[in-house]
Amino acid sequence: MDKIVIDTNVFISALRSKKGASFRLLSMVGTEKFDIALSVPLVLEYESVAKRELMVSGLDSSDIDDILDYLCLAGDKRHIFYLWRPLLRDPKDDMVLELAVESESNWVVTFNKRDFKGCETFGIKLATPKEFLHFIGEG
Repeated sequence: MDKIVIDTNVFISALRSKKGASFRLLSMVGTEKFDIALSVPLVLEYESVAKRELMVSGLDSSDIDDILDYLCLAGDKRHIFYLWRPLLRDPKDDMVLELAVESESNWVVTFNKRDFKGCETFGIKLATPKEFLHFIGEG
């Protein structure tokens, strides 16, 4: 089974609209179509950005907490020790890539594929939510 890391922009997109591929992808977490890798820093980033954008998503703080609780229950929780940094342009992207490498994920699902240039050297593929859903036969 493929293991993925979901970039924060995909997570936030899923919260903003129930019509897109991001929402569909997030809705499939825990269905055995794929596994997701999580780390404490990534979940904290999801929470921070989601709660900052509550008015846009139409959700309240407890809704966000419930979604994050479910992801933590369903996800492959990894400890990241930050012994190295991949050195992407954005340190938050480094955090995502480092989690993908440590968890032996096959994919990073993101809308900013150009920001992860070079991740293929780690054997990690990039896809938008729509591309990944198509790859697993759900798109």
